[in-house]
Amino acid sequence: MTSPKNAAQRRRLICVRAGKALESRFLFNARAAARMTTLEGKRILLGITGGIAAYKAAELVRLLMKAGANVRVAMTDAACRFVTPVTMQALSGQRVWTDLWDPQVADNMGHIELSRDRDLIVVAPGSADFIAKAALGLADDLLSALTLARRCPLLVAPAMNVEMWGHPATQRNVRALRDDGVLIAGPAAGEQACGETGMGRMLEPEAIAAEVEAFFQPRLLAGKRVLVTAGPTEEPIDPVRVITNSSSGKMGFAVARAAQEAGGEVTLVSGPVALAAPAGVARVDVRTARQMFDAVKARADACDVFIAVAAVADYRVRHPAEHKIKKRAGKRLTLELEENPDILAYVARLPKRPFCVGFAAESRDLARNARAKRAEKGVPLLAANLAQEALGAEDNALTLFDERGEHPLGRGPKIEQARKLVAHIAAMLAAGDRPAGRAAAGRRARQPRS
Repeated sequence: MTSPKNAAQRRRLICVRAGKALESRFLFNARAAARMTTLEGKRILLGITGGIAAYKAAELVRLLMKAGANVRVAMTDAACRFVTPVTMQALSGQRVWTDLWDPQVADNMGHIELSRDRDLIVVAPGSADFIAKAALGLADDLLSALTLARRCPLLVAPAMNVEMWGHPATQRNVRALRDDGVLIAGPAAGEQACGETGMGRMLEPEAIAAEVEAFFQPRLLAGKRVLVTAGPTEEPIDPVRVITNSSSGKMGFAVARAAQEAGGEVTLVSGPVALAAPAGVARVDVRTARQMFDAVKARADACDVFIAVAAVADYRVRHPAEHKIKKRAGKRLTLELEENPDILAYVARLPKRPFCVGFAAESRDLARNARAKRAEKGVPLLAANLAQEALGAEDNALTLFDERGEHPLGRGPKIEQARKLVAHIAAMLAAGDRPAGRAAAGRRARQPRS
């Protein structure tokens, strides 16, 4: 027979296990929610035209589907010569449409019905022939007809030979599409299938998917000039050795991308990293903290928002060696260090300062250290994380600190964390937490009366 004491212990054990199970389920659901993307539930029609880049459309479908989008595919006859509708149907899980006269569409009007429930039409690749048709309003096949009859926005990713892209007729057609409000993604420069090199390569599927995600972002920073720092700095000891901080630059680049998606005019001052600048972002490359400081000083007066994400080295060698220092067995090397300029503090103390956001990578006591840094720098907003959980990783767990308290963003991909940060910045700006910078004041003064 079980004693009362043992029964109580067993009940406590059951409660503990149940609590742990509930906690695990909560954490699982929170992480799953963090992984939900901005394309969840978005309805996209992907148009594929004839060109060797059509094979990349398969990967684009996969990426859009993985991001939560509902993808419907329409193909031209020429596209079917490069990749089969069967492939696209398998990837999208939907029938692929190719015929303007398909009787299975309601009222036999595929050029109308197929786009009516879509949020966006993406044409990738967009051939020179398709671009010419779209610019002139021609509609002699299903894809050109449904883009002409659409009610939703259109994004085109051009792909063609370098000479075809550079031809005056193609450039006129692209300008006409832009004037009509069509979004043009790319092209890129590089080696082409024909063996020639130059502009005309379709953007990679990942870049096109990023453009689609950017399209659906709210323009919270429209009209704002945003200056972002990212990556590490390197302080030379001699020509081959440096003092640096561990930083991949991924968080800073994600912040720059999120600010650009939100409609900001973004300049990114980056230390040495192996990352490509986000589309639409002006990049300034630097190496040392002093170079980053000079680059920021030259641009701080002209920005409305300054976001200091870079992991700037706190110290530099006072007298770097002109030549490589040779290792001598058993002998110590002594370096005299001096403090680097505090870039964030400098911008935050400008007479007409922009809205300043600091970053803190801590190893312990996150909240206490973050609050202390925010007060020390005198900035309205500071984002903090534990360095050991974020360095080099694709995800992060930021906590925002402002005068209203702490705001945990949960854990998720760095781009999602960056978008949440930008939304928080926009909310603070809208609430009036904004210094009247010279650039902003000047632009307000020049705005015409309504």
